[in-house]
Amino acid sequence: MDMLNVKINGMEVSVPAGSTILEAARYIGVEIPTLCYLKDLNEIGACRICVVEVKGARSLVTACVYPVSEGMEITTNSPAIQRSRRMTLQLILSTHEKKCLSCSRSGDCELQRLCREYGVDDENAFSGSNPHYELDTSAPHLVRDNNKCILCRRCVAACKAQDVAVIGANDRGFDTHIGCAFDKDLAEVSCISCGQCIVNCPTGALTERDDTDQVWAALADPKKHVIVQTAPSIRATLGECFGLPIGTNVKGKMVAALRRLGFDKVFDTDLGADLTIVEEAHELIERVQNGGVLPMITSCSPGWVKYCEHYYPDQSDHLSSCKSPQQMFGAVVKTWYAEKNDLDPNDIVVVSVMPCTAKKFEAGRDDQSAAGVPDTDIVLTTREAARMIQRAGINFALLPDEDFDDPMGESTGAGAIFGATGGVMEAALRTAAEWIGGAPLTKVDFEEVRGTQGIKEATYKVGDLTIKVAVASGLTNAKIIMDKIRAGEADYQFVEIMCCPGGCVNGGGQPLQPASVRNFTDLRAIRAKALYDEDKALPLRKSHESPAIKRLYDEYFGEFGSHKAHEVLHTSYVKRGRF
Repeated sequence: MDMLNVKINGMEVSVPAGSTILEAARYIGVEIPTLCYLKDLNEIGACRICVVEVKGARSLVTACVYPVSEGMEITTNSPAIQRSRRMTLQLILSTHEKKCLSCSRSGDCELQRLCREYGVDDENAFSGSNPHYELDTSAPHLVRDNNKCILCRRCVAACKAQDVAVIGANDRGFDTHIGCAFDKDLAEVSCISCGQCIVNCPTGALTERDDTDQVWAALADPKKHVIVQTAPSIRATLGECFGLPIGTNVKGKMVAALRRLGFDKVFDTDLGADLTIVEEAHELIERVQNGGVLPMITSCSPGWVKYCEHYYPDQSDHLSSCKSPQQMFGAVVKTWYAEKNDLDPNDIVVVSVMPCTAKKFEAGRDDQSAAGVPDTDIVLTTREAARMIQRAGINFALLPDEDFDDPMGESTGAGAIFGATGGVMEAALRTAAEWIGGAPLTKVDFEEVRGTQGIKEATYKVGDLTIKVAVASGLTNAKIIMDKIRAGEADYQFVEIMCCPGGCVNGGGQPLQPASVRNFTDLRAIRAKALYDEDKALPLRKSHESPAIKRLYDEYFGEFGSHKAHEVLHTSYVKRGRF
């Protein structure tokens, strides 16, 4: 690797050629602040917070996009730089709605943190005209508040990176604001509800729709039987909301915290993941053996499903008819569980804690009501669940580890890895390969489909069949796969697509991390490792071996893929088209 010798704040350091000043400064432990920059996503040097001095340059330069050169001398924190950053922050605040006390981002806001560090608290430094925008609350998953927007354009870049691009900068000059074309509401365009705009926003301009008040009301209603289910990835991320290291598995404390909130039962969506796998594996085998539509594509990521409906409606027959783990779980609660416990489905409230804002949209989809009522009633993001725990005064770090409730807290390692890209594929292969081959698998690790790469391909010999698979995460990568399928150039039998880059561990409902972390820490890999470690430690690692799954089919569904299973666990799709 070619190295360059530079001097930063008087310290000599060698850095890789091609480094920006922002990257080079980290080699001496200096963090240059930013508000717009996101590595490989939004490298536009627009916010001017990262300005530094370079000897010989006529003016301050933006560290996030300015490359170093041999012998360059850089200063990152002179009085002139501090004055410039402070003035920039004052200008941003001059049109910013400063309702910090009630803002959900208070304490997690990158603008707030910088203002505190630079002592910016004078609201009248640049007084004058202040634009006002109405909130966009049209979508089921998100609230846009342009009064808190700083025009960093991170959300625009994230939406474009998802191959959706339904938002951008409207108008010009002082009137510039972020919105949809012709200022349409978000619900009127082909948004897929992924929430990647939210996790990349540095302020409170974008937040998930907060449904916690509905949960508090349900918990206070003595007529309601309120259960909560937690997605596979939540145990690997919830701890971040309470200051624990990224990738800490907090399953036991999570269960304990939710139980103390007052839920009647605390269940594990991993069981729903196991249920999805046995139905999905059965469906795949049926399609392969009986000439069904191939490749079959997974359907557990609602953002991906909505993207397919909008952008590839002509290819929706490739989608598995299986509901997602969230919806399967809710369907089973309001059918089998309700019958077992002599409960009226109308009196059951199913709350799910999900990594995904698109799950809020999914809960309201048609054909998701096995018992005549919605399978899932209320969806909370990881962040909303954390806020409930905090509001209840629960000291998360001091909680003991507790187990999920029976009978729907039992699951396998296959269910645990659902939260990582490639996890659904690997879990399905463990079951499908064993069923097709007719003998127990001696090796259950399908490592070829693991990792955070955008696209992964593998070929497996299973019995007399050769099965070629593909895994894609992030919708730009999904587009590559789907274009090949549409053109008839794909020879896959099975494809897994996750909407969010890296899978659910990087979902739009996950804990917020500032750009200083997102730019230089592989959140996807670290969080996913916690799930793979759990999988490896569990005694059962194949979905069809789960005692809970066997009991469900023995008592209720009968055979895998049975008529009753299709009535309860499968769904249909809409050819929406793009608008």
